[in-house]
Amino acid sequence: MTEFAIKLEDVGIRFQGERSSDGLKDWLAGRLTGRKPHQSTYSVDALRGVNLSIGSGERVGLIGLNGAGKSTLLKVMAKIYPPTSGKVVVRGHVCPMFEFATGFEMNQSGWDNIRIRGLLLGMSPAEIEEKLPEIGAFTELGEFLDYPVRTYSAGMFIRLAFAVSTSINPEILLIDEVMGAGDIRFADKAKRRMYEFMEQGKVLVFASHATNLLESFCRRTIWLDAGGVRMDGETSKVLEIYSRTNLPNP
Repeated sequence: MTEFAIKLEDVGIRFQGERSSDGLKDWLAGRLTGRKPHQSTYSVDALRGVNLSIGSGERVGLIGLNGAGKSTLLKVMAKIYPPTSGKVVVRGHVCPMFEFATGFEMNQSGWDNIRIRGLLLGMSPAEIEEKLPEIGAFTELGEFLDYPVRTYSAGMFIRLAFAVSTSINPEILLIDEVMGAGDIRFADKAKRRMYEFMEQGKVLVFASHATNLLESFCRRTIWLDAGGVRMDGETSKVLEIYSRTNLPNP
């Protein structure tokens, strides 16, 4: 029996808060008269009753329309969002590839940020220095590694984060659309590294709108709809029904 790496039991995530129901005109009037804006509460169920188990060595895709809960589910798996209800168990070291700003010192160079991010991911200073040339070369950022990362584009952030995170051979890698960014050559390099990663028997959970990437990487795909699991099965079958269901109206 395959040992699970991630298990969710009846997991729900509810976001609640207060918001002002006044429009701009009322807000301006309130500023002039001192009247407090009218407050109302809101509640959004980002995930509802999610049950799933992901075993060691599995490559699992996540698909769904915007707002379906893909990013929220990844953040639950990464222990960034604690569940409002239900239970989450994760066995293994997790590397999330979606919080790109986390662990970056914006005024420090790319080289310094490789060191900082490596420490946050559990690498020793000696390990980081040993892998520093390889990580730098993989990013293809060249002289930009000498510049402060506040000068980087989103694609450059992704290159740097991806290179560091995959250099430590994490047990569980969570990716949110990272393959869709950057140029084609780097995407091909990232794809080859992902295959090398999966050959080591690790776990991949990959959220994407790109069906060709899901078919390439994932044998299993989970279709999320309005915060719940609508379908969970073989990637080709899930994508066939998903595509047919979400075809634009003629």
